[in-house]
Amino acid sequence: MIPLFKVAMSPEAPAIVARVLQSGYIGQGDHVDRFESALQTLLNTPYAPITTNSCTSAIDLALHLIGIGPGDEVITTPVTCTATNSPIVNRGARPVWADVDPYTGLINPLDVARRITKRTKAIMAVDWGGALCDYDRLREFDLPVIQDAAHHMTSPSGDYACYSFQAIKFLTCGDGGALHCPAHQVERARLLRWYGLDRRSKADFRCEQNITEVGYKYHMNDIAAAIGLANIGSVSDRIGRHRANAASYARYLDQPATFDLDSAWWLYTILVEDRPGFINYMADKGIACSPVHARNDTHDGFCYPNGPLPGVDHFASRNVAIPVGWWLTDNDRRQIVEAVIAWR
Repeated sequence: MIPLFKVAMSPEAPAIVARVLQSGYIGQGDHVDRFESALQTLLNTPYAPITTNSCTSAIDLALHLIGIGPGDEVITTPVTCTATNSPIVNRGARPVWADVDPYTGLINPLDVARRITKRTKAIMAVDWGGALCDYDRLREFDLPVIQDAAHHMTSPSGDYACYSFQAIKFLTCGDGGALHCPAHQVERARLLRWYGLDRRSKADFRCEQNITEVGYKYHMNDIAAAIGLANIGSVSDRIGRHRANAASYARYLDQPATFDLDSAWWLYTILVEDRPGFINYMADKGIACSPVHARNDTHDGFCYPNGPLPGVDHFASRNVAIPVGWWLTDNDRRQIVEAVIAWR
């Protein structure tokens, strides 16, 4: 079976992790600092992102920095992993579903404009499959824009950019995440990710420091950071291979959306009318396919009806991802293209 996802793990990772395990210190330490510095270089940011134990924690930290709480509204998309929107609900706020482009799955700025009320405190944008949302237009609403960048590893486009280092992402730490926030909130965010304590202070953080703002246990540890340091050097090459595979597909597969040169192509999404039939057909051909995520607004825990979403209806009922990853051989790509063409 040609897999839809595969873990990208450097052969150097076991030795690097072993040194951390044998060092006597496995919490947040020097490896986390080094990993953050490496992320700053990779993402070409003016200061280092703040690592966390997951992208979900990074999103929740962004919501905290913005001040999201009970009664507030966050305009967001239901076309994403539930990890994007669960922090909104858990803060007592309401996710207001905005429509998406029916062919790309990206949030529709025109529909966002229609959803804004006096209770709206932020906009959540998800870069589905690695394609960037229209951040220039989203910023026109003068609201904080949170970028769920879990599907790619490029420079931040939103006011708050949240990255994922979960098992199957371009860069894995086993699990983990990072937040890039406005410069004036960096130090506050660093404190909040570790209960509100300053680990850089000479004062004993267990007994001597005064917590002025209660935070969370959202920090990354040196074990995860060591895995990340082992893998970070090959991220650009992996993204390049995804893009090359996607470009190869685009030459043969008739798609309603034009090929996006800027997308990282973590997913290559096509639209089919009979999705269950297509998935079973591809499995019989030895090719794993999946819609990856169900629309969030169909879950009982996220049931916040707010009007029709025709773009979501179209995209969410037809989208399916075919393998596009760095692990594909020329024969794999040929097999996938021939199977898709034969189905159509």
